[in-house]
Amino acid sequence: MSAAAGEIDRVVADAGRPIVYELSRVTKTYGRGAIHALDPVDLTLRRGSFSAIIGPSGCGKSTLLKIMAGLVPPTSGRVVLNGTPVMGPRRDIGMMFQQATLFPWRTTLENVVLPIEIRDGQAAAKASHASARALLELVGLAGFEDVYPDKLSGGMAQRAAICRMLVTDPSMLLLDEPFSALDELSRDFMNMELQRICLEKNATTFLVTHSIPEAVILSDVVYVMSPRPGRFVEIIEIDLPRPRTLDMLTDPRLADYVRRIRSLLDEGAFQ
Repeated sequence: MSAAAGEIDRVVADAGRPIVYELSRVTKTYGRGAIHALDPVDLTLRRGSFSAIIGPSGCGKSTLLKIMAGLVPPTSGRVVLNGTPVMGPRRDIGMMFQQATLFPWRTTLENVVLPIEIRDGQAAAKASHASARALLELVGLAGFEDVYPDKLSGGMAQRAAICRMLVTDPSMLLLDEPFSALDELSRDFMNMELQRICLEKNATTFLVTHSIPEAVILSDVVYVMSPRPGRFVEIIEIDLPRPRTLDMLTDPRLADYVRRIRSLLDEGAFQ
């Protein structure tokens, strides 16, 4: 067994939390095998955990996330959520992208319930208004239910997008650099909001990011990925107390984790 595989087993050894998501020997190629995007990837996530993946541009991070979401099929391997193979988009998988992508002709509330309207119809969407309002209150958007997106700041729009992701009560949250378009102060605030929401909901979360400090301050585990074809080459357990705070950005322990990950990325030690 490789060192990386042994580390994976060690990280997921906490039997107190049930397994939610499993990837077994997942690969991805394009162009009839001419482009090898992902080497075999094995991943096990437990309920309530927060994990992040970081690696160089083009290493396959977003491809892996799309496979996990059921948006792109793997070339080989198996993807299982709550004991059921992931064969396509599912209600119990929530995904959030870099942009909020709210429809400008729909109010904040109407944007939040859109996934339910698409899947179950307008009556079901209307019936979910109470839970959607509760989510908006959770993220600090109470009173903005009937506001259109052009009246929301970037951070407010992303909070509405978080609500849209949560409205179907998914088992798994998949985040593709959701706050990268925000300024640094707004991004820090939204990261703390994301942590708070995930803790309150006991959400299982997987984040793609290019920010090493963001990965460390949010995560229980950080997966470092090699250049294409992407594979996990280092799995780093983050031993910092929760809830995390922005003051921890200057904590020497966090700085040590950041230096360790940056050294791997800068030196190309895994090539």
